Amino acid sequence: MTDLSYEARGRRYCDEDIYLSSQLREAFDVALCHPRDAVALMDRFDVVLVRNSGPVIYYPEQYQAFREHALATGARVFNELTGKADMAGKQYLVDLFQAGYPVVPTVEGTEGLDRLPDCQAYVVKPKFGADSVGLRILDPTQVRGIDEGDVLIQPHVEIDYEVSFYFIDHTFEYALYTPDPAQRWHLRAYEPTQADLGFARRFIDWNGVGHGIQRVDACRTAEGTLLLVELEDLNPYLSLDSISEKRRQRFVKQLTGALSELASADLPGH
Repeated sequence: MTDLSYEARGRRYCDEDIYLSSQLREAFDVALCHPRDAVALMDRFDVVLVRNSGPVIYYPEQYQAFREHALATGARVFNELTGKADMAGKQYLVDLFQAGYPVVPTVEGTEGLDRLPDCQAYVVKPKFGADSVGLRILDPTQVRGIDEGDVLIQPHVEIDYEVSFYFIDHTFEYALYTPDPAQRWHLRAYEPTQADLGFARRFIDWNGVGHGIQRVDACRTAEGTLLLVELEDLNPYLSLDSISEKRRQRFVKQLTGALSELASADLPGH
């Protein structure tokens, strides 16, 4: 399930999915469909692989129908639909911050501002946004003047770089980082330390998604601490063009194995 026409900022979603589908075709019969067509077609296939289908904010009714149909029929969906992170909105950032996890401090609405550290600028984003849609950076006076609901507020954190960790099921695959935080999608290979992997796995374990691809996005603060920025558990862009051919082939092999395992699983409704 993908949207080859979706235009993402700084990335070409379609290239990644054209490549990935061509590789998976070596092991499976593969068909590509738009999210709006998924319910009409999915019963004919063993597994639905959700890839670069774009933010569901652009087709909420069709996505809800897809979820309801998949859950009602016991369809095998990869990523499985149990995710507690971006798949369900961004409330998890508020909850994880309150629970003491290492995340960028996040509160819901202006009533929580006193729980954030003092800063010169704040990031305001919709709770159900995606791909930076609706994101604003406001000064302290501006942020206290907002009155809309369903927004998250975070301090504008000074960082050295952003880093992303990519997992298939619960297996770490590779990591990439952004040497220049101003150029989010100019990525380079990153060799994580054991501490880095422990940080990322903490969120993978918390989410509990058994079948799927997840991307743990974090930032390295000026003090050297890693903080979670986002846990993408619905349709994470993989930046496959930023990794070596060897790692790309390993990723395809791991994904093929994970999909084969899911296709043969004995799930309710099958």
